[in-house]
Amino acid sequence: MTLPPGPIDEPFVKAHLRPLFDRHLTSYDGIYLANHSLGRPPDQSLKNVDRAMALWAERMDDCWSDDAWMGEAKAFRARIGRILGLSGSDCVVPKASAGQGLRAVLNSFARPDPLQIVTTLGEFDSIDFTLRAYEQAGAAQVAWVDASARDGVVPLFEPEPIAEAIGPETDLVVASLVFFTTGQILKGLDLILDRARANGSLLLLDVYHAAGALPLPDVLADVDFLIGGSYKYLRGGPGAGYLAVHPRHLGRRTLDTGWFAKRETFSYERPPTPEFAEGGDAWLESTPAVLTAYQANPGLEIVEALGAERIRQANLERQRCLRDALRANGVPVFDPRRDDEYGAFVLIPHSDADALAKALAKSGACVDARSGFVRLGPDFLNSFVELERAAEIVGKVASQT
Repeated sequence: MTLPPGPIDEPFVKAHLRPLFDRHLTSYDGIYLANHSLGRPPDQSLKNVDRAMALWAERMDDCWSDDAWMGEAKAFRARIGRILGLSGSDCVVPKASAGQGLRAVLNSFARPDPLQIVTTLGEFDSIDFTLRAYEQAGAAQVAWVDASARDGVVPLFEPEPIAEAIGPETDLVVASLVFFTTGQILKGLDLILDRARANGSLLLLDVYHAAGALPLPDVLADVDFLIGGSYKYLRGGPGAGYLAVHPRHLGRRTLDTGWFAKRETFSYERPPTPEFAEGGDAWLESTPAVLTAYQANPGLEIVEALGAERIRQANLERQRCLRDALRANGVPVFDPRRDDEYGAFVLIPHSDADALAKALAKSGACVDARSGFVRLGPDFLNSFVELERAAEIVGKVASQT
């Protein structure tokens, strides 16, 4: 896919982007501002899934060839690799979720004593829940780093406490590039990575709220593991997650494995010592969910064609419009000091954020709430008139909630 250069302004959106989402735009009733949660489906995703099913009907077992299901899966891996700025697609391993990627890494430490893990209290629920489950089972000892209150309104996770928690006994550090509750961008990754290297620790970074929403820092190329997925800004729906393994770890083995990680997948040989495939294929598991590649690739194509810089600028313009309109309607809104400190959504602090989000949904504005904040994620498909209308709805509903 190719798209013309230039800013993603409303004429550009009308001419080049809205036609790609026609089915959603003509069937969804309301103002959708939860783009930071579930991304909107491109029309081509629906067509792609139909094509995958047709191949199944027409070719049966032959679907596993490179010109059908496996080819689509390889295209998914290649596109994720390019979006993450990696050197190749071999290190990208399709997973059903980011959490599955985390478990694959945790289970690459095959030893009887508990893993020593450093993480934050700001990780997404599935990451947090998995680490607590490992901790409860005695499989891990976890150092939990909390946020500070530097901004007064939004708690911040600073790099220094994370780095200070890493010691010679630390096996793995788990953190987010962008925190899902507040959208804070974690600064100081170099400091955390250097400290991990000095102590022989590995770093796993969750990029779910960053990839497809903002330009990614160059330091990611040296991070040991990246996890994420297509549910949000990559517009690929559920199930299309990934684990990116740094080339220096491709020879590492995980107990989260299956027959697609075998050297000869379809030979059905069973040597007493498992023979793993080369590179990232050794991190695959059992029969993959190929439909998710068909579902996710059109969104990845759009993100690649637009580029992270243009997407980020379009989002920042809409964030500013939304904040201004909210303030004009008497709604207190968190205003970042700098654009490079926060991700792709706007925060409204509220004493009962869940109730406000539910009331807004009933009034035609789809938002969500996390940890005392209502989150509003404008998208390039949201017109400025639509954002102003949404702010009016928020102002009216908030005054009654």
